[in-house]
Amino acid sequence: MSAYLIADIKVTNDGWVPEYAASVHNLVHKHGGKYLSRSGNVKTLEGRPLGASLIAIMQFPTTEDAEAFVNDPAYAPFVAARRKGSDSRFQLIDDTDVAGTLSYLPKG
Repeated sequence: MSAYLIADIKVTNDGWVPEYAASVHNLVHKHGGKYLSRSGNVKTLEGRPLGASLIAIMQFPTTEDAEAFVNDPAYAPFVAARRKGSDSRFQLIDDTDVAGTLSYLPKG
């Protein structure tokens, strides 16, 4: 079952961004993941804007793979730099349909 990691990031000091952007994708790939989007083109269509200046969406084979990426010791220095220079939120969802009405998704 696929898992999706959604990172909402409000950059407060962009000094960490170049090294993070150049390196972290290798760790994502190491854990079987891939970026579906990593964009600064954030436009709120409904509701109160969260203030994110960057949103990344990554797909992993399983929730365990996504959690292994987040907890990889090689990722720790990048996490520290990101936390120092941003307000971030990482959310993990699976590929289920809570209502169970979409035939192409398992009921969740």
